[in-house]
Parts: sequence; structure tokens; C-alpha cells
Amino acid sequence: MGNRAMLTLLLFFFSTKLFPSALAIWLSLPTTGTKCVSEEIQHNIVVLADYVVIPGDHTHNPTIAVKVTSPYGNNLHHKENTTHGNIAFTTQEAGNYLACFWVDSHSQGVVEVNVNLDWKIGIAAKDWDSVARKEKIEGVELELRKLEGAVEAIHENLLYLKGREADMRTVSEKTNGRVAWFSIMSLAMCIAVSGLQLWYLKRYFQKKKLI
Repeated sequence: MGNRAMLTLLLFFFSTKLFPSALAIWLSLPTTGTKCVSEEIQHNIVVLADYVVIPGDHTHNPTIAVKVTSPYGNNLHHKENTTHGNIAFTTQEAGNYLACFWVDSHSQGVVEVNVNLDWKIGIAAKDWDSVARKEKIEGVELELRKLEGAVEAIHENLLYLKGREADMRTVSEKTNGRVAWFSIMSLAMCIAVSGLQLWYLKRYFQKKKLI
């Protein structure tokens, strides 16, 4: 019984410390301007987010506008004149996803607006309660399933980073090759121009009978 309790504590530690379940962000929006948060996410990843305006006092009820765009500029979520909402989508392209917040123009008399954003992606966005009910698992077995999912997510992320590294290395090698060819061509042109200058000066001095 003691070993099982120790195993449960270890699984809880690794699942909560090494693999955070969510990212909570507190945003203070000025009355003018926009604040954005971004995250680089790979292809085919589930993203869930909740946002809510935290009122500073009871005299004003400010509203905000929210817009989420993909790396290619596609509009994934756009809502205005709201105090709360949900964001849910599956990424169709890899890159930086941008979530921007700003105060609606008609919200007068406020200095700043506080927004709480709860952002979940990948394994953190999975509904483990539904998984547990569907597969009738609990306790250590459920924590093992969470760890298995986290390991798979890390493996996929490593493969994604490996692919990005290969792409960057290819671009770097192509750039280095072009720079090398440009340097060789520049050197060849300098030598050719120097040769023409020497030839011209030699003919000039010969015509003037100086040599």
C-alpha cells in the first residue's frame, strides 16, 4: 500500500510539474492600443482557451474585442463587445498563432481593463474526465495514461523541432553557397577591372611614348 501511494505521488509530481496542464495569463489592457500574446504551435494541435474581463469596480462594465489569427493571417476567432468567451480550433498550419485583445471604443471612463486568459493546447486541452469515464480507468492508471499522452506530445514536438532545424540548416547552407558564389564573382570582377585598367594605362603611356 505504501509503494502504491509513493507511485501515485511520483506520477502526480511528474504530470503536474514537468507537463503543465494550462497556461493562465493576466492581461492589463489600456484604453487605447492592443495587447497580443503568441505561441508557436505545430500542425494538427487542439487549442482551447477561455477569457473573461475582471471588473475593477462596479461603476463601469467595460467590454473588449478579441481576435485570433493563424500564421498565414486566417481569422480563427473574432468577437467584439464582449466580457467573456471561448476559443476552440485545431491548427491547420505550423507557426505563431496570435491572440489580440483591445478595449471597445465605447467603453469610456476606464483607465485599464484586466482580462484573465486560460490557454490550453495539445495534451493539456484533452478532457481526461471523459477519457476516464469512457475507458473506466482511475487513479494510477489514469495518471499513467496522462504521462503516456505527455510523452507522445513531447516526441511529436521533438520531431517538429528536428524538422524545423533541418529546414533552417538547408536555408543556411543555401545562403552560404550564394554568398560564396557572390564573393567569387566579386573577386573575379575586381581582377578583370584591374587587368583592363593596366591594359589601358599601358596603351596610354605607349601612345605618349613614355614607355
